[in-house]
Amino acid sequence: MTALRTCTTLVRDLGRDESGVTVVEFALIAPTFLLLLLGTLDIGQMVYAQSVLNGAVQTAARDASLEGGDTAAADAMVLEQISGVMPGVELNTSRTSYYDFADIERAEQWNDADDNGICNDGEAFVDENRNGQWDDDIGVSGNGGANDVVIYEVEATYTSPFRVPFMREAWGARTLSSSAIKKNQPFANQSGYSSEAGTCS
Repeated sequence: MTALRTCTTLVRDLGRDESGVTVVEFALIAPTFLLLLLGTLDIGQMVYAQSVLNGAVQTAARDASLEGGDTAAADAMVLEQISGVMPGVELNTSRTSYYDFADIERAEQWNDADDNGICNDGEAFVDENRNGQWDDDIGVSGNGGANDVVIYEVEATYTSPFRVPFMREAWGARTLSSSAIKKNQPFANQSGYSSEAGTCS
């Protein structure tokens, strides 16, 4: 009977003992807390990186729109500004120029005899951008000339500095992109489009 009473007392005492409960609670809460903390830091870093990239791209596009603008120096400036925010960043840049804003993503003029939206089957076209073929986007690669409209696009690929637990797919390379549209200064006469004809095969 004494042994039973001792066991009952022991169980009662253990039920009232709260020492060590903090360790158990921490073990239950810590993974969720770390997930939220690192996830918040990761998203915050990505938003900040996007903001820095947007600002750098706008500045670079503006600098390149001036007479004698150096596109290589503008790209290098973008890389310099974002390299401190995006570890191991790699840039991929492109510039496409147009005669006017209305020409952005416009196809070269052609006689769409079969009404299929594609220049083919001997249909005649005007080689407005002078590259010897029909294009569904009249834009010319490069920074263009005086008074041309230029779309400057940048893709920045980097690895996130934060390793969010349970989200290994987010640990790899991440790509952010930004673009700016600027009109070059009118430092000379703007060259117009060609009127040379061609035929689609």
